[in-house]
Amino acid sequence: MPITSVSGDKLGLIAGNGQFPFLLLDAARAHGLSVVVAAIKEETEPEMDERAAVDAGVTVHWMSLGELSKLIETFKREGVSKAVMAGQVKHKQIFSSIRPDWRLAKLLMNLRTRNTDMLLGAVAKVLGDEGIELISSTAYLEPLLAKVGVMTARAPSEDEERDVAYGLGVAKAIAGYDLGQTVVVAAQACVAVEAMEGTDATIARAGELFRTLGDGDSTLKRALTVVKVAKPNQDMRFDVPVVGVATIEAMRAAGATCLCVEAERTLLFDLAAMVALADEAGIAVVGK
Repeated sequence: MPITSVSGDKLGLIAGNGQFPFLLLDAARAHGLSVVVAAIKEETEPEMDERAAVDAGVTVHWMSLGELSKLIETFKREGVSKAVMAGQVKHKQIFSSIRPDWRLAKLLMNLRTRNTDMLLGAVAKVLGDEGIELISSTAYLEPLLAKVGVMTARAPSEDEERDVAYGLGVAKAIAGYDLGQTVVVAAQACVAVEAMEGTDATIARAGELFRTLGDGDSTLKRALTVVKVAKPNQDMRFDVPVVGVATIEAMRAAGATCLCVEAERTLLFDLAAMVALADEAGIAVVGK
């Protein structure tokens, strides 16, 4: 995928939580771009200010999740014509904690359905109408996309491969309805499906549920397999699947032994540390 050029050597970054915004910021700066960060008060890590303090090419503007007008005004004032979304914004934040300004309130009232794709797609259109193009959130980060094959010392067992095959079908089906992108499977049975709580919370819930299952059925004593996919028509501008060290930590705590991610459409953060932790825990990681 070719890197999208940015006119004026300035990129707008709408920053959610986690390390994704910092990775994208580093990559953009490595390409010589100045970066204007729209930091979300409810989500963005406070270290973003520290980054701006030591890098004259980074400007940070803090705003609340519902301040769409302020976002547009800030980018226009800074001369931003291309922007990228990076970092998670918790789905429950979007639909429960948000305090919309007039522009976002109008957008919300006109949505046919209030799922994440519909909302973010509408935001992208509003930005485009204002002359701000939202580009792929994998821009500058293509080397971090998962590749096909086994990434760990241990490959999935035959039982885990069966769970992976079953889980891929289920995960792609639920992702098509924008319910979530992750399922947790054992013995070709679905233990947990991601909704608004996020991947790590889904894994933790599966672990708790698995530990409470009755002792009478020996088929339910097998380990958990986690499968994470992109949506069938994934818009790479937002909500791209991401896994990293925290995913492996959640799996180890839950007793999960295998992770499958969709190749070329899932970002892997801190791959070396992630694989090292997976190997230590005996977890197989594979891209399909």
